[in-house]
Amino acid sequence: MRETDYAVCTVTHDDAADLPEFLAAVGRLEPGPAEVMVVDCASADGSAEAARRHLPAGRRGRVVALSENLGFAGGANRAVAETSAPFVLSLNADTRPSPGFAGDLIRALTDEGRYRVGAATGRLLRFVEPGEPDRLDACGMRLTRTWRHLDRESGRVDQGQLQKTERVFGATGAASLFRREALEDVAVEGEVFLEEFHSFREDAELAFRLRERGWEVLFVPEARARHRRFNLPARRSAMPAAVNLHSLKNRYLLRAYHQTPRNLARFLLPTLWRDLAAVGYVLLRERESLAAYGWLWRNRSTILRRRRLIQARRTVPTSDIDRWFTHQARPR
Repeated sequence: MRETDYAVCTVTHDDAADLPEFLAAVGRLEPGPAEVMVVDCASADGSAEAARRHLPAGRRGRVVALSENLGFAGGANRAVAETSAPFVLSLNADTRPSPGFAGDLIRALTDEGRYRVGAATGRLLRFVEPGEPDRLDACGMRLTRTWRHLDRESGRVDQGQLQKTERVFGATGAASLFRREALEDVAVEGEVFLEEFHSFREDAELAFRLRERGWEVLFVPEARARHRRFNLPARRSAMPAAVNLHSLKNRYLLRAYHQTPRNLARFLLPTLWRDLAAVGYVLLRERESLAAYGWLWRNRSTILRRRRLIQARRTVPTSDIDRWFTHQARPR
């Protein structure tokens, strides 16, 4: 394979309606992918069959149908393992990348000489009704003092803001390019995405490991794609109970693996306030998510063991990571 070849890796679960248009968009990418890998997580709507029917012609394409739903993390790990291209383009079935999306991201990574870049993400826009203004969906990931990870400019009207390539904290798993070397470097016990996260916050957790090992992440504004996002904080009450449970569980897992004593002392008050608010919300309005606390307690030994593995491989000072809690981006 060439050094700039890439594999499209997609995880599906009941996405049959999206797959024809999505795979048609993949077929229009220039340069085209060397590999297209679709891993279906036990869909009940015929997603695997739809993917096989619509795989782009002339490309090495495969569909793997799993018998159980391993979530985005488990499905993505299988997709990465089944491909070999030097770059991995992670795309959700509800995205529509522009024809130049992959090429723009690859050029940004391969042209960067100053930094050790492991990932790049583009300018994601939401689907809107005719006549409505374009709204941004994600322009890279940022952190807050309460240990939230948010997509920059999410939901805001696109007025041409953020037009420079910048270093950002992380990249959304919905539509981002990863250097395979970086993914292999940060893997934990063979897992690129930690499978205990299942299907929420796994991309933020990966961003921490990339940064802790000295890999940079770029936001590339000319790389554009559409994304039909459903899982938003404002829609929490309409989201499946299983998704809400993973969301709650994973906010604590993220900190268990990556929060340092220094960071805990610095951001104790805002994170404690948010923790108390979360407990109150679950007790009053979302009691089905209480099982997340039980899961964390039962798996505490495994969590502590994984934390030790992750922290032992850090090569970047704590202070460098902490800066991302107060800065949205840094110059290229």
